[in-house]
Amino acid sequence: MQPETQPTPDSEIILTHGDWRLVVAPYGASLRGLSHAGAEVITGYSGAKGKVGGQGDVLIPFPGRVAGGRYAFMGQTYQMEQNDKETPSAIHGFLRTVLWETEQPAPDEVTFTTNLHPNSHPGYPFALGVRVTYHLSDTGMAVAFVVENTGDTPAPAAAGFHPYFTVGSALIDTATLQVPFGATLEFKDLLPTGAVLPVDGTPLDFRQPRLIGGTVFNTCYLQPARDPGGHLRIRLADPATGRALAVWMDAAFDYVVLYSGDPLPDDHRRRALAIEPMTCGADAFN
Repeated sequence: MQPETQPTPDSEIILTHGDWRLVVAPYGASLRGLSHAGAEVITGYSGAKGKVGGQGDVLIPFPGRVAGGRYAFMGQTYQMEQNDKETPSAIHGFLRTVLWETEQPAPDEVTFTTNLHPNSHPGYPFALGVRVTYHLSDTGMAVAFVVENTGDTPAPAAAGFHPYFTVGSALIDTATLQVPFGATLEFKDLLPTGAVLPVDGTPLDFRQPRLIGGTVFNTCYLQPARDPGGHLRIRLADPATGRALAVWMDAAFDYVVLYSGDPLPDDHRRRALAIEPMTCGADAFN
């Protein structure tokens, strides 16, 4: 389908390829659902107000929180809006509520583009051009992004994504998980302390596949173990049905946040696992 001439926050684009179906939106370049042969792979929603817990958000120019919304860069201190609902922090960048430009060259691919202009957001006097492409193939969905510095000075910038994955189990508790990362960031009051904690011997060690059970995730992993091709793969599976998926990341991503959604409403709580590829850790601006 062709995108609307004047998209709104509720406008959506459906991509298809074989048994794959992907729903995306110009509003935030957001991912609003992925399914295969009618079965959900990434949980979806319809209309901007249907989103719960950051579903499918694109997190640029920073993923996660920036403590107090305040950071220093090249000798200058900047103060961003404290827009987090849970802490006095800035969270997840500026582009989630922007209508991006759309180009759809094929039924299974779409590219969204936007520009971040200097001082269009308090505390971020930098210029960026951003492009995000979604593509379907026989093997699933691929997402590619480009962040270009379009200004005259260096700029702090990073990227992250916020999809929730499911293998069809009623709760993630009965699914198995493999996370090939060797450490986590220590958090206090939802912000990292700066300490790096090895996963060895902890409940967060999922380097070998095992049942999730009651594990609560709001966890930033680092120190990835990549395969010979330079990728890392997080695997989620339902032992009862054999349904399984892999979330792969290339060398751009050294971090991932896992979120089990325990604070969410009951109809979303632990129903899917957020697997959030990130090019940096939380509060990386500091």
